[in-house]
Amino acid sequence: MMMEQEEDRAESAGFSCLSLRSDWSKDRPPAFSGEPEPTRGQRSQSAGSSCLSVRSDRSKDKPPGFSAEPGPTRVDQESSEVPRGESAQQHQTHLDSIFMMLEDNIITFVKNELKKIKKVLSLDYPEYFESHREHNKESRNSKKAFVKITVDFLRRMNQEELADCLYCKHFPTVCQRNLKYSLKKKFQCVFEGIAKAGNPTLLNQIYTDVYITEGGTAEVNDEHEVRQIETASRKPDRPETTIRQEDIFKASPGRDEPIRTVLTKGEAGIGKTVLTQKYTLDWAEDKSNQDIQFIFPFTFRQLNVLKEEKFSLVELVHHFFTETKQAGICSFEDFQVVFIFDGLDECRLPLDFHKTTILTDPRKSTSVDVLLINLIRGKLLPSARLWITTRPAAANQIPPDYVGMVTEVRGFTDPQKEEYFRKRFRDEEQASRIISHIKTSQSLHIMCHIPIFCWISATVLEDMLKTREGGQLPKTLTDMYIHFLVVQAKVKKVKYDGGAETDPHWSPESRKMIESLGNLAFDQLQKGNLIFYESDLTECGIDIRAASVYSGVFTQIFKEERGLYQDKVFCFIHLSVQEFLAALHVHLTFTNSGVNLLEEEQTTSTKSETRESAEKHFYQSAVDKALQSPNGHLDLFLRFLLGLSMQTNQTRLRGLLTQREGSLEFIQTLLRGLSIVIGSSSQTNHETVQYIKKKLSESLSAEKRINLLHFLNEMNDRSIVKQMQQFLRSGSLSTEQLSPVQWSTLVFILLSSEKDLDAFDLNKYSSSEEALLMLLPVIKDSNKAFLSSCNLSEEGCKDLLSVISSQSCNLRELDLSTNTLHDSAVKLLSAAVDSPYAKLNILRLNVCELSEENCKALSSVLSSQSSSLRQLDLSIRNLQDSGVILLSAGLQSLKYKLNTLRLSGCNLLDRSVQALSSVFSSQSSSLRELDLSNCDLQDSGVKLLSAGLKSSQCAVKTLSLSGCLITEEGCTSLASVLSSKPSQVRQLDLSYNDPGDSGMKLLWAGVKDPGWRLNILRVEPAGVQWLRPGLRKYSCQLTIDTNTVNTKLQLSDNNRKVTRVKEVQSYPDHPDRFDVLHQLLCRNGLTGRCYWEVEWRENVCVSVSYRRIRRDGNGDDCWFGWNDQSWSLYCSNRFGYSVRHNKRKTTVSSSSSSSVSNRVAVYVDCPAGTLSFYRVSSHTLIHLHTFNTTFTQTLYPGFYLGSKASVRLC
Repeated sequence: MMMEQEEDRAESAGFSCLSLRSDWSKDRPPAFSGEPEPTRGQRSQSAGSSCLSVRSDRSKDKPPGFSAEPGPTRVDQESSEVPRGESAQQHQTHLDSIFMMLEDNIITFVKNELKKIKKVLSLDYPEYFESHREHNKESRNSKKAFVKITVDFLRRMNQEELADCLYCKHFPTVCQRNLKYSLKKKFQCVFEGIAKAGNPTLLNQIYTDVYITEGGTAEVNDEHEVRQIETASRKPDRPETTIRQEDIFKASPGRDEPIRTVLTKGEAGIGKTVLTQKYTLDWAEDKSNQDIQFIFPFTFRQLNVLKEEKFSLVELVHHFFTETKQAGICSFEDFQVVFIFDGLDECRLPLDFHKTTILTDPRKSTSVDVLLINLIRGKLLPSARLWITTRPAAANQIPPDYVGMVTEVRGFTDPQKEEYFRKRFRDEEQASRIISHIKTSQSLHIMCHIPIFCWISATVLEDMLKTREGGQLPKTLTDMYIHFLVVQAKVKKVKYDGGAETDPHWSPESRKMIESLGNLAFDQLQKGNLIFYESDLTECGIDIRAASVYSGVFTQIFKEERGLYQDKVFCFIHLSVQEFLAALHVHLTFTNSGVNLLEEEQTTSTKSETRESAEKHFYQSAVDKALQSPNGHLDLFLRFLLGLSMQTNQTRLRGLLTQREGSLEFIQTLLRGLSIVIGSSSQTNHETVQYIKKKLSESLSAEKRINLLHFLNEMNDRSIVKQMQQFLRSGSLSTEQLSPVQWSTLVFILLSSEKDLDAFDLNKYSSSEEALLMLLPVIKDSNKAFLSSCNLSEEGCKDLLSVISSQSCNLRELDLSTNTLHDSAVKLLSAAVDSPYAKLNILRLNVCELSEENCKALSSVLSSQSSSLRQLDLSIRNLQDSGVILLSAGLQSLKYKLNTLRLSGCNLLDRSVQALSSVFSSQSSSLRELDLSNCDLQDSGVKLLSAGLKSSQCAVKTLSLSGCLITEEGCTSLASVLSSKPSQVRQLDLSYNDPGDSGMKLLWAGVKDPGWRLNILRVEPAGVQWLRPGLRKYSCQLTIDTNTVNTKLQLSDNNRKVTRVKEVQSYPDHPDRFDVLHQLLCRNGLTGRCYWEVEWRENVCVSVSYRRIRRDGNGDDCWFGWNDQSWSLYCSNRFGYSVRHNKRKTTVSSSSSSSVSNRVAVYVDCPAGTLSFYRVSSHTLIHLHTFNTTFTQTLYPGFYLGSKASVRLC
């Protein structure tokens, strides 16, 4: 098969360029000769001068020419002469006979081929062209020539449509096959991290899927990529829309227009290039995207060297993909074409989308940047698809208007990391050991998010396990990269210098190479360059030939690539390698000459300066430089530099240290004796560590503090982290007394915890606003944040919302329940949710005071096109009619995307219900789930709701009307909705209502009726007792369990009242009795929904608890609210109200407890996991606090009584 493809490519070289949309060739036939290619100087001529059109008007006067056919061979020449002894007449007769036979054969051939061509043109019948693969070269040549002749004669007969059809079915097919062959050959093998040396590996064999997400913007993120990697690695929930590489151009559901241009972002080394190669290879191997006829993969590195050249789009394709020129294609409008442009961040072409002139002619020559801009604009070849890859920092070079979809390559997830190492190491035990080691180091595990770092780690660990079995494996980034460099030096020594494994790794030659590469790395890092051309090398004093030698020797560090016309391009295999070598260069320069390259005015330490003071100043200046960087662009470089200060790391690199004339005294001392160095280095390291800890105490941003903790990690100082971990394990952490350093350390630990980042609950640590502000970096990187009852001020709300609207925030779910949000705060929240960067899908504001102005602000979010909000919870709020009407107006917007709305317990009046009903019948309605439980709608409200539910536009599938005072009449209204054909309702909850016998029968009959779509119906519990308004419908009669009552609690009023007294009561001994604490439990195990009220005096705790709470002693596991077994409301005439669970105390906001009443109510919904406390004033319930949790055991009411206190069950 490959041989045939090679032959096809060779045969097609003689075809002239054909276009479906050209009239140039009508007066003369297409030439089938092998025309010479234009020289470089001729390329500026228009494409038409070298192209022949399928729509030809110049081919009618002459027959097709077959010039430049290969001449006869020597044998043929002899056989064509007149045989000796044979007369001229006999020869003529013999020749006539041969030509008669030849005529018969040609006529037979023509008839057969015309029959096949007729089938092709009359049906979708590809067998004729497929059969080309089954014949020898001569046969295929004949068939191809005949197709060209046929096309020409069809045009002479003015059958242009048939001619075009035949051309399109034949010539592109051959070209496509040849192009696929070339691309397969190019991409089927990869050299991990290596440009041109090493053993090739099949891409399909080692390819591991990377995590690709849809969404985001093309805006620039100016954070250092290591920070972005650390952020991306903290995404255990993965809620975004993921995309397979083969589906990169497939539109997501709900998208009206097809995707033309995809911009894929990702940090350096994350796998973007390999992703595009895999996409291309799968197409070339006929595995996917066979609707695409041509894929043309370019890199910006290739295009950069053409900066001064001029091409037409057709010429550009021809020069990179010669198969298209050989096939004679110079128009791509009628083909499905994909252009891939890899590495926008490496582009050195001037991409000015505002000033560049418009170009629509693909045959007109211009500069490459003009071609690219107009191709991206869609002015050139608008039918083509474009896939552009880039690092995040360069994403904004293309205006958003020209990008159909932004995707992001997130690299390897944790399972994909393991998959990579198991593919790389066939030895299961070795792979498991490496995976286990990587997991023990947070910094290594995070960096393995980058595929190429996995390769670096595998290279190092494989060598170490092979040569130093049992030795300590690298735990820090610096350690890993030093080992990587040593491995490469060893490879050079053995492979290129003919040395032995045991020989010293560093020679004068290899040392010079590393010094030169380090100088280049540092110089280009300061300029922000990742790829280097000859001019860049010259600036650093590196000859182009020397650079080629370096890339040939240190193949896994520095690589050379060739562009068009063999122009050389150089780069390090990854940004982190460049940053490490840059740090090494700065370190070696200081060590060998005393020059501090980090100083703006570089100075050399004087001989009078002591060894310790010079080192101390050098490393402390590195810390200062890190704190001065606004976006952390030098973070990783400085981590490496501080890591290189460690004596263990310097020992491995001693071969790179050179003694030169004028070196400092401490360098001479270093070379005299290791023991002195250890003392000096240890003292310097200690002082550097103390300096970092001192800086941690200063007023710094959370990001800078976390970076300083990374510095400590590289210097093997984990004392602060270990102390905080010990506090967390012991449960003795008191956030009220944490220092700024300890807060930063807590953030550092939480950011490495997948469990905490999946669902961060502020109340585990503190419910104060101070705690919230200190833990904002954790909230920023979490998927879900539960921030209920944290008493947010307006200033605190501003800080929180600035995080939500930031580009790097990952938050998808936010719970701000039970916070007093003022109008200004809700407006800020609405603006944050509406931000183009906000990714918030779920927002809970239940039990929050919402004014009419608040509802207006939320309504604007619901009607915003940029909002990603899908679920909104406004439960347990007394929303006025005006507020609900405003919200409903937002829900009727054509742009709103909300699918779940919860208004449980909102006591909606008829006007509010009517407004909601109108939402169902709006054309844009996307609401799928509506919760109106405990809203006391009554039958009248259900009738109003039913009018909207009957609409053909209504999309509601789940409807909860539990506890809404509905009777048989309301059930009849609902039945009429459910039986109507447009009804989409699948789940209906009517529990805690009174449908009556007839209502029950009607509903259950409907469930069995195939005409209804209802799948799930809940009607139990049911009965007339549930028709009482408000939460009091769930009232339960409590009974005190006398076997639990402490002996200093006195029972009275038929055991309905409890009073704390000084005298010991004569209760019998019982193992359930609280023997020390003045507490008791009730006998009632709570199930379903329950409500009760109590009157209290002095100081009381009203609680619910699991039965197994400890009864003996007075430890935390006995007190209500001081453990994970119980929840309590503390009531005090003097101190007001507060709640407590698992030691965490939350003070109830002043607005809820502005006046203390001596009657409180408790409502618990066990299945829903909600526990609410209220104060009762004039029969009105004022909400105090709600716990949202999952109850794992049966709950029992309980009470604690302070001195002189009393409790009476109401």
